[in-house]
Amino acid sequence: MKKIKFFMMALAAIALSAGFVACDNDDDETGNWQKYQNAVTKNIKANKKQSKAILLVAFGSTWQQAYDAFDGTVTAYKQKFPGYDVFLSFSSAICINRAAAGENVDPRNFYAPNFWLNAFAAEGVRYSEIVVQSLQVIPGEEYTRVINYIKDFANNANGDLDDEYLSKVVVKLGVPLLQDKDKDVPEVAKQLNALYKDKAAQGVVAFMGHGNPDSYDTYKANVRYTELEEALQTYSKNYFVGTVDMMENFKTNVLERMQAAGITSGKVFCHPLMSIDGDHGHNDMAGDDDAWDNGFEANEEGEVEDTSWKMFFHHMGYECNNSTMIEKGLLELPTIRNVWMQHTQDAINGEPLDYYHSKNPEE
Repeated sequence: MKKIKFFMMALAAIALSAGFVACDNDDDETGNWQKYQNAVTKNIKANKKQSKAILLVAFGSTWQQAYDAFDGTVTAYKQKFPGYDVFLSFSSAICINRAAAGENVDPRNFYAPNFWLNAFAAEGVRYSEIVVQSLQVIPGEEYTRVINYIKDFANNANGDLDDEYLSKVVVKLGVPLLQDKDKDVPEVAKQLNALYKDKAAQGVVAFMGHGNPDSYDTYKANVRYTELEEALQTYSKNYFVGTVDMMENFKTNVLERMQAAGITSGKVFCHPLMSIDGDHGHNDMAGDDDAWDNGFEANEEGEVEDTSWKMFFHHMGYECNNSTMIEKGLLELPTIRNVWMQHTQDAINGEPLDYYHSKNPEE
């Protein structure tokens, strides 16, 4: 089921991308691409107060809790970086379109990073410094998309920006939450333990990340989940980190590690290890989907499909229910959000982005 869903979403994303290209080539000034660009440029011209800008780039969501987390993050960034105008972008075409259609919540317009970057370069705007901050957790597939947006902008891929401006503008990149194994992983583990050590004293605290399928494990970023679990377990053996999409680190694998550690009963607290508590948190983690039929049948990858973490651990004999779901995204946790904000500060303090090498992890 998960593979079919993933395939259908991929087809939808391709169709949406094709639609944007078609609109881009449309001679009609009211084509969607131009409408989006005009709307973003108008927004920036109306709200521009500084000569420098920060663009926060999230995958996206269609949940109100996620929108509140994003809004709170923008507010926090404005307070932390008063010399910068701060804007938020979604990188997922599916989330952008569903948000505009009002799925789950009132309609809101979130635009892809290319529209914002183009608007930053528009006549009458032209920021002198642009900092793009990835709100991804690991430096994986979605982070690669962020980098590619910047590269296309810096290289004037569409040929419609002012080359003289591009030769002078300073562009910098803030890296994902768990970019660095030796610095970020221990810091995030430290802050998560400070928040949840009381829960870990009562039972298992299982963090659910997203992860990349093996074929999309860009820069081998999935290893950050394993490294984070190891770092957390220096504080308590009750911490575990699994994913919805990383091979050999599904909820079934988390269960195996728990049982190998002698944890065969007790409470299991579940927490999204994602920037926001959106669809995955509400459904894959805390939802009521349940394929139990006097037992579970794992798929060829070893995962139990159509069953939430809550229901899975419940059927495995643990106390796992609505009361043990910690439904908060990482951006809702100020001490974790501060790690992203430190990456932004590091980018500001550092050298302009090397467009060729970007900022990819080395291990």
